Amino acid sequence: MSPEYAFDGKFSVKSNIFSFGVLLLETVWLLWSEGRAMELIDVSLCDSVVESQAERCAQVGLLCVQKFPEDKPTMSSVVFMLANEGATLPQPKEPGFFMERSSGSSDASLVKEEGYTLNVITVTLPEGR
Repeated sequence: MSPEYAFDGKFSVKSNIFSFGVLLLETVWLLWSEGRAMELIDVSLCDSVVESQAERCAQVGLLCVQKFPEDKPTMSSVVFMLANEGATLPQPKEPGFFMERSSGSSDASLVKEEGYTLNVITVTLPEGR
């Protein structure tokens, strides 16, 4: 839920953007914590990405969204961490608004028990003849 809706009751088209950002952050955190950060990179880009730089960007991004202000880097620290590959970075902690889903129940059981609906998306890629 976006802060402007939670605090002020105001909903806008950008409220979904906040939700998308939270979902993206949760994905990054889960992959990072499992040592699978490179799975964030699209397969078509893998040949042109330097793995250490991609992982460093994910780590710096996670440091920027830490729960407590004292755990977040300053902007000058962010610039330094990104510009100096030799600099040692602190390990990020779980982001402040990370909400892990219960692993004990499947999507199908949630639909039955909680009355949720499943959102499904398909992607169509046009190809020339």
